[in-house]
Amino acid sequence: MFPFDVILFDVGGVLLTNGWDHRERAAVLDQFHLDRAEFEARHATQNDAWERDAIPVTKYLETTVFYVPRSFSQDDFLGAICAQSQLLEDGALGILGELAASDRCMVGVLNNEARATNDYRFEQFGIRKHLQVAFSSCYVGLRKPGKAIYKRALDILGKPPERVLFIDDREENTVGAEAVGMKAIQFQGAAALRRELGNLGVL
Repeated sequence: MFPFDVILFDVGGVLLTNGWDHRERAAVLDQFHLDRAEFEARHATQNDAWERDAIPVTKYLETTVFYVPRSFSQDDFLGAICAQSQLLEDGALGILGELAASDRCMVGVLNNEARATNDYRFEQFGIRKHLQVAFSSCYVGLRKPGKAIYKRALDILGKPPERVLFIDDREENTVGAEAVGMKAIQFQGAAALRRELGNLGVL
């Protein structure tokens, strides 16, 4: 018997670079000559709601950037955000594709991401075509590492937690998955993941 019914991947730090983490924010803020400290203070008040899709991208940008007139548009700034997304060197996108093509289990994602960047990343890098399920924070209104997002995923999947494998680059997120009974692997590169999946009988 195949060891898992479902394998769920994080996206940023596992399949792609992070979409809007501190390094990406710093690069875009420098590009538009914006004060980092001021932006980060405003970002901190809005990011949770934005990633849970409780506010639209327009509200996030109005609060963090466009609270004063700017020489550039919201579309310009959002385009720069999206441009930060790249294929992750030594990432697991190929492994995701292999597992999806094998049709031996359900393959999906469980990630924190705002809708605008999430949809862009899914389409731009061909991720969506591999997915049978997507528990993105912007779709379910919950974020890692809170237990609620993992419990929601299990409720929707209808699978025993021990039959679900979750792969994430951040320890706090794998700990959250393990707390509800999922098997979790902390991603440390494609080669290491292949070895772990081989040991588990997945590859």
